[in-house]
Amino acid sequence: MPKPGAAAPPGAQGTAAPGQRPAIVADGLTMRFGDFTAVSEVSFQVRPGTIYGFLGPNGSGKSTVIRMLCGLLTPSAGRGEILGLDSVRQSEEVKRRIGYMSQKFSLYPDLTVFENLSFYGKVYEVGKAIPRRRDEIIELLGLQPYVHRRAGQLSGGWKQRLALGCALLHEPQVVFLDEPTAGIDPVARRDLWDFLFILAGRGVTLFVTTHYMDEAERCGELAYIYLSKLLVRGRPDELREHSIVTPPGYRWLEATVERPAELLPQLRQLPGVDSLTIFGNTVHFRADERVSDAEIRRATGHDEFQHGAPTLEDVFVMLTLNAERERAARGHGDHGWRS
Repeated sequence: MPKPGAAAPPGAQGTAAPGQRPAIVADGLTMRFGDFTAVSEVSFQVRPGTIYGFLGPNGSGKSTVIRMLCGLLTPSAGRGEILGLDSVRQSEEVKRRIGYMSQKFSLYPDLTVFENLSFYGKVYEVGKAIPRRRDEIIELLGLQPYVHRRAGQLSGGWKQRLALGCALLHEPQVVFLDEPTAGIDPVARRDLWDFLFILAGRGVTLFVTTHYMDEAERCGELAYIYLSKLLVRGRPDELREHSIVTPPGYRWLEATVERPAELLPQLRQLPGVDSLTIFGNTVHFRADERVSDAEIRRATGHDEFQHGAPTLEDVFVMLTLNAERERAARGHGDHGWRS
C-alpha cells in the first residue's frame, strides 16, 4: 500500500497498464490564489474505462482539480493531461473530448427536456448527429415520459438525469461529474449509478466526486484529498488495509445489541479503545491488542464481541485525523496550506 502522499508502486491501481495510455493524468497539479494554496502537488493517473472516485471534505480542492484538468483553470505549477492532450496548451481540444457535469449544472428551466438536449447538441457542435444522439440519450436515461416537460418542472432526480444526458450528447470519452447525486433520493441515486456502470462498460472514463461512502464503494479506484493535499489513492479494498487505519497491535471489533448507545460510555472509558461509532444495532470500534477481550467484556457486561473490519468511513476519518495531527505539529492552525 502506498503511504499517504506517496506515489503508488509500479502496477498499482491508478497507473495505466504497460502500453496503455492513461485517460487522465495529474502531474504535480498546484493552484495558488495569492498566498493561499488551494491544491498542492496533486498527482494521479486514471485508466480508460475506470470509475475513479475523488473524495474529500468541502473546500479541500476537488472542484479546483477538475477545473485544471478540464482546461478551465491554468495551474500555478504542474500539468494535467486528458487522452494525451495537455489541459492548458490544448484546452479547446480537451473541452471537445470531455463531458462535465458540475455541482450547479446549467439547465434552461423554461426549455423542455427535448429542447435542452437539442440546445446542448448545438453547443457541442454535434451537427447532423443531434437527432440520433438526442434519441439515444432519451432512451438510455429513460426520459421518454418527460420529453415535453420543462426542465424547471422536473424533480431533482430527473434534472440530474437530464444534466447527465446533456453532458453526454457529444459522446465524450472522459466525463467529470462533480457530486452528481447531491440532493436526490436513494432510488434516483441508484438509477444514476446504473447509468454510470453502463457508460464504464462502454469504455467511458468517469471521474466522480462524492461525499457518500456507499458511492465510494462503487468506484474501481479512489483518491482522497484533504485541504489541498492528496493523502492516499488505491482500490477500496487496498485503502481498508492501510496501515494508518489498522496499525500493528490494533484490531477492529463489533457487537450487535438491542441498545448499542448504552455500550458507548463504557467503551469510551477503556484506554486503547477509539474510533467508536454505531451502524444500526452494531457498535463498531478499534482496540489496542493490549486491551484484552476479557477486559472489554467486563467493562461493558456484554459477552459477544466479534472481529470486524474497517469501513471506508474509518479510512477517511483516520487519514483526516492523522493529517490534522501533522498540521498541528507544523504549526498550521489556519484553513488551507501555505506555500
